[in-house]
Amino acid sequence: MTQRKRLANTQSSSQTKRQSGTFVAQGDDDDITFTQPSNTQVQRGLEKLTPSQVDQKTAEVVQYFLVKDQKKIPIRRADLVKHVVKEYKNIYPEIINRAAQTFDKVFGLKLVEIDTKNHLYILVNKLEAAERASPIDSPANPKTGLLFVILSVIFMKGGVVRENLVWNTLKKLRVDQGDKHEEFGDVKKVVTDEFVRQKYLEYVRIPHTEPVEHEFRWGQRAEIEVSKAKILEFVGELHEQDPQSWSQQYREAHATQNSSQPSTSSQR
Repeated sequence: MTQRKRLANTQSSSQTKRQSGTFVAQGDDDDITFTQPSNTQVQRGLEKLTPSQVDQKTAEVVQYFLVKDQKKIPIRRADLVKHVVKEYKNIYPEIINRAAQTFDKVFGLKLVEIDTKNHLYILVNKLEAAERASPIDSPANPKTGLLFVILSVIFMKGGVVRENLVWNTLKKLRVDQGDKHEEFGDVKKVVTDEFVRQKYLEYVRIPHTEPVEHEFRWGQRAEIEVSKAKILEFVGELHEQDPQSWSQQYREAHATQNSSQPSTSSQR
């Protein structure tokens, strides 16, 4: 009898663990279960709601974006639906469209979906988006200055650099990844974690390296917010050379500057 009880408890514990594991997996894939409503479904959903209800939910979405954007971490559609939109998800396109209009007209911001596969959103200053001006052209704080230097190194080296080059460059500026910096704190954490989560940088493992090595690239947010032309001007001033001296980078910078901007994601 005791053995049967033990067996039952073991099976129950095993099932609980499996169920728990399934639950976590489902939580990670929340966005996969969300299906974008059709225009007909949106229209039907709107017919069941009052204008004030839709306005209230839109205001909640706008507030959520503004709060989250303070940390410069891209916002996942899955989190937006789960924590804010909730039972209004059948009119999600209408809500996100109205939110985009509010950002545009009230705050002078542009709502951009920087990753259409994983559905990640950011807010971009409209003037910066139009002119591809760099928000870190004149760094307001030390971290943005640090980021500007790293982006400059990556751009001047063709868009991808091994991490050793970045660390060596920073060391020349008396910023050592192994030390606790008075302004940045844990330098390596800021660069490989914070900047990466904010989508300013990509930090990718290089296959078949032993010991393990990584490389840096520009992140999706940097591609939208940061002007390569201004980075080239910065490097030119640093070396007291005409930016056109770097012909390849000059062509890329001005080709990028003249290219069209990413569209808002109001219909995503």
